[in-house]
Formats: sequence, C-alpha cells, structure tokens
Amino acid sequence: MMDWIRRATETLTLESDAIRDLIPKVGIEFKAVGQLLLEMKGRVVITGIGKSAIIAQKLVATFNSTGTPAIFMHAADAIHGDLGLVQRDDLVICISKSGNSPEIKALVPLLKSRDIQLIGMVGNDGSYLAQHSDFILDTTVSKEACPLDLAPTSSTAAQMAMGDALATCLMEARGFEAADFAQMHPGGALGKRLYTRLQDVMRSDQNPSVMHDASLKLVVLEMSSGRCGATAVKRNDKVVGIITDGDLRRAMENGLGTDAEAIQLMNDAPKTMPHDALAVQAFQLMEKHSISQIMVMDGEDYAGIVHLHDILREGIF
Repeated sequence: MMDWIRRATETLTLESDAIRDLIPKVGIEFKAVGQLLLEMKGRVVITGIGKSAIIAQKLVATFNSTGTPAIFMHAADAIHGDLGLVQRDDLVICISKSGNSPEIKALVPLLKSRDIQLIGMVGNDGSYLAQHSDFILDTTVSKEACPLDLAPTSSTAAQMAMGDALATCLMEARGFEAADFAQMHPGGALGKRLYTRLQDVMRSDQNPSVMHDASLKLVVLEMSSGRCGATAVKRNDKVVGIITDGDLRRAMENGLGTDAEAIQLMNDAPKTMPHDALAVQAFQLMEKHSISQIMVMDGEDYAGIVHLHDILREGIF
C-alpha cells in the first residue's frame, strides 16, 4: 500500500537538504558572479536544456522583476539561430545538471568564439560546461528526490535556490526597494499592495465629522451619512477624536443616556495615517489594534475615514 506521507516527507527532506548543502558552496566565485552582473552593461541571458531550461525561464522572470535585465534563450534553439539574441555586452548563465548535454557542448564554443563571458550553473564540476565556463555556480546534489534517482527534483530545487540567492543579493546591492518592485510588477494583488494608497480607496463622501458638543442624535445621523461606521469629532476646526460604532455601544453599556454629547462618546486618541500612506500599511495597523476604521489626514487637516472593507474591496488581499 502506498505510503503517501512517507514519500512526500522523504522528497521534501531530500530537496531541503540539497538547498542547505549549497551554503558552503557560496563563496568567492559567487561573489565574483554577483559583482559581474551588478556592473554589466547589457543583459543576463539565461539558457539551458530540458528541466534546466524551465528553471532558466523562472529565473529570467525573477531577475526582470527585481531590477536585473534578463532574457531566456533555449540551448537547442540557440544553435539553430537564436544565438543572435546574445549581444556584445551581455553575460550568459548556462544551467545544466550534467554539464555534458550535446546542445550545451555545441553552444559553449560559439559563445567563447564571441568573447561572451559564461557562467556555468552546473551540477558536475568535471563536466564540459564546468571546464569551459569563466565562473562556476556549483549546484551539485548527492541524490535526486525521485525514487529512481532519475527525474530532476533535488537538482532543479538547487538550481532555483541558487538563482534566487543571486537575484536577492543583486536587489540588496542595488538598493532595490518596494517602490521599485511596484514599477516592475504593477498588476494583480501584489502590485496593488505596493502602489495603492489611502487616497485611492477613500470615497469623497467618507469625511463625516461633528462638533465636540453635538448631540447623540446628530452623531448617529452623521455616522450613517458617511457609511463608514464612524465620525470625526472636531473642536475649533481641529480633530480631537473619533466615534465608532463600538464607541457608541460601550457608551450605552456604561450608562450614558441619550443626552450625551460627542465629547463624552469619543475616543480621544484615534489612529491616524497620512492620505498618501499605502493601503496595506493601514490594513496592518487596523489588524494590529483590532479596529475597523482609520482616520486619514492631509498634513494637519482631516481628510476622511477609511474602513477595513474599503481596502478589502480593492482586492489587495
């Protein structure tokens, strides 16, 4: 009978061990490759064959979204015309487990004849690729997670991890920040988290306010008109507090009657954020303090109130 848990556990253990075993291999050569990529004038062209080609495509996407211009070239297509993709100032990373594939052996001399610097991400340091590369990123694994020790599993996990390590080092070396990532990745929920600001989610009618001596009736009417379950409280045109649905309930529980004024109902230490703050930061603040509304300020001026639901409607999470 198939033991699914045992097989899955063994696979994950072997692949995690393969990645952990890369740590001692990250040294002077890795640093030299990183510096080379950091200073290059062209692009990094990443190539491979078979499963390694698929890893190459993923790493191209990672590099491009994190500030390092990259392009994918299939090793088999390269020797049938696509080698024209590689320009004089480009660098090539060739990914291969064996380092001895026929396509790799055909491609490497063509690159060397054009004085293109070659980085071999290879799992066999005695291979043709390793011997002819200018730099080597060693991704040797002791065993594939495949029960037959044949299908690329641990080896592709190691290739992916080594490429990610290189990409994240380049990010830090360039000072690549969330704002830069947003420019590269403006679409989807991830992009929205990085560029959507409170002023983008706040509706024009979401700036309810009452004076400090307003009656309970006026407070309730203003909260209803704003449709955000809260209202700001002002005194001499300055915000002095906030009243939420929860504040009203607590006031009633504490015995305040219908003749209560806004100043008796309000929380005099409202959570506020500037109107140009990221919506995701407001969400995190609400989550931290278990609140549903946050007061939005434009400098020292009250701009409005954003409800948790306003942020969720944007599809950020």
